Amino acid sequence: MPPPERLLLGRIESPLGGMLLVTDQAGVLRAADFHDFEDRMRRLLRLHYGALAPVTGAVPAAVRAGFAAYFSGDVAALAGLPWATAGTAFQRAVWVALGDIPPGRTLTYGALAARLGRPAAVRAVGAANGANPLSIVVPCHRLVGASGALTGYAGGLARKEWLLRHEGALG
Repeated sequence: MPPPERLLLGRIESPLGGMLLVTDQAGVLRAADFHDFEDRMRRLLRLHYGALAPVTGAVPAAVRAGFAAYFSGDVAALAGLPWATAGTAFQRAVWVALGDIPPGRTLTYGALAARLGRPAAVRAVGAANGANPLSIVVPCHRLVGASGALTGYAGGLARKEWLLRHEGALG
């Protein structure tokens, strides 16, 4: 997918607080994060798109509807949203692999590294997971520690727990 010509920043409300959604001119999702992590999101956007900064815009109807459906209980609703990112080839491979973890399931960092054919790359998977610019859509919250413990979610562990409960991965 070609790099975006324009980035539009819109906002929605969610049960976890306000969310920031960045789309391109075609309505493709480029970033999603929580309002209290706007600085992190903007830093990631600069890493991915250089000087192309988002301008205020409306959230496309399909993106808004996808998030509304997800938070209303259709936990698979975000899987169909078109998204694209920059990042390294390894990061993009991790992000695509995260999308293969179905709602209601979790996977350890080590298991994801093994799925990628790089079983020793557990820390690299963790770093890529932490650099994910598409919170919830690229479901980095579905990765857990080797013991099954909830670890390492940029949006905060309370949000990670809520998302996993919402998706049925936690009782």
